[in-house]
Amino acid sequence: MKSAFLKSTVAAGALVWSSLSGATAVKAEELTLCWAAWDPANALVELSKDFEAKSGHKMKFEFVPWPNFADRMLNELNSGGKLCDLMIGDSQWIGGAAENGQYVKLNDFFDKEGIKMENFIPATVVGYAEWPKNSPNYWALPAFGDVVGWTYRKDWFARPELQDEFKKKYGRDLAVPKTFAELKDIAEFFQGRNIDGKTVYGAAIYTERGSEGITMGAMDVLYSFGFEYQNPDKPYDMEGFVNSPQTIAGLEYYKALYDCCTPPGHSDAYMSENIDAYKSGQVALQMNFAFIWPGINADPNVGGDKSGYFPNPAGPDGKQFAQLGGQGISVVAASAKQDAALQYIKWFAQPEIQQKWWSLGGYSALRSVVEDPGFATSQPYAQTFLDSMAIVKDFWAEPSYASLLQATQKRFHDYVVAGQGTAKEALDGLVKDWTEVFEDEGKI
Repeated sequence: MKSAFLKSTVAAGALVWSSLSGATAVKAEELTLCWAAWDPANALVELSKDFEAKSGHKMKFEFVPWPNFADRMLNELNSGGKLCDLMIGDSQWIGGAAENGQYVKLNDFFDKEGIKMENFIPATVVGYAEWPKNSPNYWALPAFGDVVGWTYRKDWFARPELQDEFKKKYGRDLAVPKTFAELKDIAEFFQGRNIDGKTVYGAAIYTERGSEGITMGAMDVLYSFGFEYQNPDKPYDMEGFVNSPQTIAGLEYYKALYDCCTPPGHSDAYMSENIDAYKSGQVALQMNFAFIWPGINADPNVGGDKSGYFPNPAGPDGKQFAQLGGQGISVVAASAKQDAALQYIKWFAQPEIQQKWWSLGGYSALRSVVEDPGFATSQPYAQTFLDSMAIVKDFWAEPSYASLLQATQKRFHDYVVAGQGTAKEALDGLVKDWTEVFEDEGKI
């Protein structure tokens, strides 16, 4: 049954669309939307059939697997290519795309069409739409809210014999961890254990070297240990913040979790590898972005009541943050079909379409959808999504994002996976690397 909110927006959405598709005199076009190849992209194809039917435009899609997504699409933007009319680009790209004139600035369009950024989850506006950050300059519409969280084998946790053994060992119930220390205890408890005749392991975490995996995973932990990108009173002053004692402890924790509790061969794992480890019944805990939860919930082997979901735990001092994922949708400045592309964004921003987006497995960032009284109970993972989106932080969104990320990937992987040097040496080296990047840009 539709919520009262959705009933009220259906008619309003029809009125909004009639003004969009009526006398706008935009000829029928074939638009290409570029995004990553993953389950939400398939949901967007289905959703977009409504746009095609109402507008007369045809939609094509260029979806690229995540490990190649950034290289492929950043090359497209940097070369001024005309493949993409619409781009759902990663949150970290927004600075470079804005400063290099690769995205169309949307302020005037938003004002004209009555699209208000205060109607979207604040973290997604800052993360996906704004450049400079915390300024009213918009280069995208928040399209897909996402955040790193955790999936766990709820059915394993509920077994009386495991509950009894865990309580004897740790003096507390085997339950969703409130802290990272508790999470490690749980991962160690399950590591190498025999369940139903099969050896299982503790946790699937991000370790991938080639794109962004280990950065997303380690940062997800470091934030809650006290990591700061820079001195809040002096931009790009990183000494003592990036490599603070708390951050060093956080990176040591991440390596300890990798060493003690991951499945065999988990040295280059990102989203798909973690999904595979979890769905195949190898691990008790899985770190991954929230986009996977609809697929987990529907899985015949681990879905339904067999799995549960929880937000990132707190660090030693009670800090609790999580790595922001997700993307905004932008009009590519090199496109010759900008008017039709803007029509798509107006259509996508409608409350009725955003509600349908959620129902198909997309994560809407529209506040009227996520704040609807029925949202938190609409799916088993909905409340965890809300709790997680309330504690997000994100990686640098600077134009030099790619260089900053490349340095981070190397420093973290060399220490955590390859066992080279100490956490302090890795973070001291990262301060050096990042400082050189910003010096080259003239920001230091």
